[in-house]
Amino acid sequence: MARTANRKLTTAGGLRERWLVARSLLQVISAVSRSISAIAAGFSLIGCALSILALLHLAPSRPQPLVFFGCYCLLIGYLILRSTFLPRILGVLMAVGGLGWLTFISPALSAYLAPYNMVPGILGEATLTVWLLAAGVNSRCWNEQALMAA
Repeated sequence: MARTANRKLTTAGGLRERWLVARSLLQVISAVSRSISAIAAGFSLIGCALSILALLHLAPSRPQPLVFFGCYCLLIGYLILRSTFLPRILGVLMAVGGLGWLTFISPALSAYLAPYNMVPGILGEATLTVWLLAAGVNSRCWNEQALMAA
């Protein structure tokens, strides 16, 4: 069951969308820390690359791409918590979601927790996406934080 859900999360179209959203989000969140957002981008890119290789049957079964997305979500959650332009609850949800994705580091643990280990990640990422589409960021606070980071 976890393997089927993982396949649905890592389709070619989903990967393209995931990378475009990650790239856009990282441009916004880089106002907090460019170096940490660059590391997060690296984790997202590695996860996408491993997913593409797995779809083409060119990658070994390990490492699990969702582990890299878990690291990405943890870092984004941390950056949101440090930001002044997004609600802190979004950072908490992303960090908890990252922990859910990190359970895939152990096949036995992820199989035992499935499908509940996917709920935090889906909830955190969906909530952040809806928030950004509906409310966006506080532009005054973003500008202030971007000036301080520069």
